[in-house]
This record gives sequence, C-alpha cells and structure tokens, in this order.
Amino acid sequence: MNEVGKFNITHTDKPANENVIVVFSPSNNVINYTYELYKDNVLINKPILNSVETKIILQETGVYKIKVIGTLNDKSVKELSSGYYIIDKEAPEIIVKTENLEIRSAEKEKISENVEAIDNYDGNVSNQIKTNIDTLNLKTNQNQKLVYTIVDRAGNKTNKEINLKIIGNTDTTFLIKSALIVFILLVSYLTVKFLNAIKLEKRIEPFTLKPIKNKKESLSEKLIKKYKKITNMISKNFEKSVIASKYSKKLEKFLPVTNIHASANDIFAGKIIIAFGFVIIAIITQALKLKTLQGYEIILIFTVGFFVLDILYFIKYKVFRWKLESDFIAAVTIMNNAFKSGRSITQAIDIVSNELKGTMGKEFNKMSLELLYGLGIDVVFKRFAKRIDLEEANYLTASLTILNKTGGDIIKVFDSIERSMFDKRKLRLELASLTSGSKIVVTVLLGMPFFFCLVINMINPEYFVPFFNTSIGIILLIFMIIYYIIFVVVVRKVMKVVI
Repeated sequence: MNEVGKFNITHTDKPANENVIVVFSPSNNVINYTYELYKDNVLINKPILNSVETKIILQETGVYKIKVIGTLNDKSVKELSSGYYIIDKEAPEIIVKTENLEIRSAEKEKISENVEAIDNYDGNVSNQIKTNIDTLNLKTNQNQKLVYTIVDRAGNKTNKEINLKIIGNTDTTFLIKSALIVFILLVSYLTVKFLNAIKLEKRIEPFTLKPIKNKKESLSEKLIKKYKKITNMISKNFEKSVIASKYSKKLEKFLPVTNIHASANDIFAGKIIIAFGFVIIAIITQALKLKTLQGYEIILIFTVGFFVLDILYFIKYKVFRWKLESDFIAAVTIMNNAFKSGRSITQAIDIVSNELKGTMGKEFNKMSLELLYGLGIDVVFKRFAKRIDLEEANYLTASLTILNKTGGDIIKVFDSIERSMFDKRKLRLELASLTSGSKIVVTVLLGMPFFFCLVINMINPEYFVPFFNTSIGIILLIFMIIYYIIFVVVVRKVMKVVI
C-alpha cells in the first residue's frame, strides 16, 4: 500500500456525464495531510489540514486532478497524485447549413454535407452523426422531418430536426437516365449504319452508273459546310497571333490525312470547337441530373475535347505513314523491275504512276509531269523526297544523284536499295513484336492515373475539390503534373529505339 494513502477511484477511462465521488483514505502512518483539487490545471480549493478519510465530489464539467501532501510518523513529507477525472455534462452542438434541405433521392451524401457536430471534449464529431433517413420515404415529394442525432462518449445526446424534401424520386431519375442511354445507343447505331452505308456505296460505285446529281444538299453536307465556315472564320483570327501560328505549324503534318480542314489553322480552330462541344454536352448531361459542373471539371473536359482531334489524326497519320512506306517499297521494286527490263528512269517513273494508287501514285505522277516540264532528274527526286519526308526517299535521291553524275550499274544499286529497305522493314516488325508487351505495360501505366481520377470523381465528385480551392492543394497538383511529365519523358527516352 502507498505510504500516504489511496484513492477509491484513481482515474476515469472516458468522460462521465454524472457526478464522480472520490474518497481518499490515509495510511496509518500518516499524521496529517492536505489535498489540492485542480480543475483544468487550475487550483480551485483552499488546502485544509486533515487526518481522516476525505470525500471529494466532482460534479461540474471539466478535467480534474487531486494532489495529496501528507506528513508521516517520521516527520517526512510525501506526495500522492491521482489520475485525471473527466466530467462531461455538455451535449454536442449540431450545426446545420440549412433548415430546409432539398435533395434528389440518389443524393444521400448531401444529407451529411449539410450538418456539422462539435463536442466540447472530442472536438469535431461530424462523422458520428446518425439520421433517420432509412425510415423516410424517398419516393415521395412531400415534406418530411429529418432528424440528426449525435451521442458523445460520455453519453450526452443531441437531436436536431430539419425539413427534408425529395425533389426527384428514384423512378424519375431512372427514367431520365434510361432515356439518355437509349438516345446515346440510338445515335451510335445510326452513326454505325451511316458509316457502313458510305463504305458500301464506295465499294459499288465503280460498278454503277452515276445518276444526275441532285443539287439539294444533304443534312451532313450542310453541317460540314457550316463547320468549315466557322473554322475558317476562327482560323483567320489565328493568323494574326504569333503563338497560334507557331502552334498551328505543329499540326501541318496532319493535313494529308484530313479531308475537312484546308490548313493547319483550320485544324486548330476545329480543336477549340470540339472542346467547347464537349463542355456543352457535359453541361447538358449534368443539367438533366439537376447538377452543375465544378470549375476543375470544366477545365478537364475542355482539355480532353481539345486533344480528341489530335488523337484521331495521330492514329490516321500513323496509318498513312505506314502505307506510304509500304507503297514506297513497292515503287522501288517496280522501278527495279523496269530497269531490269531495259526501261529508262523516266519510263520507270511513268510505270509506277500507273501501277500504284493513292498518295504514292499521285507523287510519281507529279514527278512525271515535272520531267515533262524540263526539270532535271536530280531536282525532281529532291522535290519528291521533301514532299513525302521519308528517310528512304532521301537515300534513293542521293543514290540517283551520284549515279547521274558518276555513272554506274543502276540495277545493282536498286537491288541494294530494295534489299536494305526490306531488311529494315523486317527488323522494324521484329522489334515491334519484341517490344509490344513492354509498350502495353507503359501505356497502361501512363493511363492509370487518369482512369483512377475518373473513377474516384464518379464516386465522389467533391474528392478533388481541395486540389483547386486550397493553396497546398494547388502546390501538390503542380508537383504531380511535373512529376508525371518527367515520368512520361523518361519512359519515352528509355523505350525509344532508333533503327
């Protein structure tokens, strides 16, 4: 037993909402003692000399501590301190943003967003609030009483009652979403059907008689014409801007794969139009759900819409370049066979222009016309290499220039060129096959952050709001963007293989 004495209750494990009676019993070897009572670390009693058992009643809200100073038989002085006694008789405070809450039946999260609870001891206890939402009828539009309930650790309870109105029942929401899904599916079906009809028309066109053209424009032709007019109007303003002109130059490579845009400025204008179109569609979609878009959501949707045309044209450009390289190899093969049969360079060019279709056939036809106008073979091939921008074309041009100046066996030279081009093509295909798995992994890793952001935003639209509304959030966002850009650059450098 302690030399001074003992308490019947040494401390309380959690806050109590009732009086706590603490009894101090002195030891037999204690002559006399005094005790000090502290509330919230402040002495609240005047010490009194005593030698018998003392009963101390704690009844007001606060954190208490008792300190006993006793004199023993041997004239020595000893101290004994209790633990903390927590008295909490104050109920938590419930704070609501509005006494009249209107929500849709699918927006239960707004019920918790409308309220906050503060406890004098535990602080913010909003996450412990309970409601009677499960007992209410969410399929009626009548006013109902929503009750918020909070109980703190001491057992103090607070209720707060507000008016709740369901402005859209589940059936209405389901019908709106169903109608929207059916509309999207119908538009997709009609679009696919329209594209298939166009492909079928192109296939049977060579075998049919052309009817007398109807001067009346179709709806698609009117829309395309209107689109061209708007892009042309916007692109004229871009010509006055140095920044817009510099950016448009990067889009010039896409001109061979577009049938709608006449210039790089038109492509830039089209990107802006599509981006605004995405934002308008998103706003209409959210309006059907009786919601509004956040600022960062508008920026994100605009950015996605702005780069849609780049993705589309990039894919078409890759296919175009791949076909151009294949056609160039075919052109070299045809020219080599023509040389073996005793034809001249001019005759070989004419044969290629007749045999090949598409861009390569048009380019060789253009070369044939340039030769007829009196341009030299060196000049014609240099202009050709500059137009198609192929490394193999530059190699062929250099070889023909040397042959034209120094002479040599053109058949052997073309055999060597043809063989090296086939070997290079084969090597590229093997490399693509070997690195395809790694490229898929890299693509998934690059797209994973955007996928998770999209999923999280769909689950909780307010999750990313602090990134745009707080200074620390903006700093973290900038840091993440920089980190992601560095990651993309490093991965592209590591994965790049030049043949």
